[in-house]
Amino acid sequence: MSTAAAQGGDKPALRKPVFTNVDQLRPGTNGHTLTVKVVSATPVPGRARPVAPAPASSRAPRIAECLVGDETGAIVFTARNDQVDLLKPDATVILRNAKIDMFKGSMRLAVDKWGRIEATEPASFTVKEDNNLSLVEYELVNVAE
Repeated sequence: MSTAAAQGGDKPALRKPVFTNVDQLRPGTNGHTLTVKVVSATPVPGRARPVAPAPASSRAPRIAECLVGDETGAIVFTARNDQVDLLKPDATVILRNAKIDMFKGSMRLAVDKWGRIEATEPASFTVKEDNNLSLVEYELVNVAE
C-alpha cells in the first residue's frame, strides 16, 4: 500500500459513467447518465401566489417541459431555472445523475442539485419520438403480503 493511500490522501477513483438509453428508464429509478437531443421546449407558466409580496431577490422558478430523447425513445424532461437555458430545441446534452420523477402517473426525467447537465457536440442520431415513455401511464399498486 502506498503511503498516500495509507494516509487517506488519495481520492477514490471515479467510476466511468455507464450511459443509459431512454427506453431503459423505469419509474422510481435514479443515477442515470444519458446523452439526449432536445426535440422541443415548452415554458411552464408560473403560478401567481396570492401571498405577501416576496422580496425582490426571490424570483419565481422558471420551469420548462422539454421533450428529449435518443434513438431508442423520448421522455419529458423537467428543466428548472438555469437548466432551461441549456435545453433549447436541437441542442444535445449529457444528463448526469438524472432521476425519474412521477407526475400524474407518468414518468418525467429530472436533474436535481446532485446531478449535472452538460452541453455536448450535436448528436448524429434521430430521436425516436413514437416511443414516448411519458405517454405511458403507471398506476401505483399496493401488494398485500
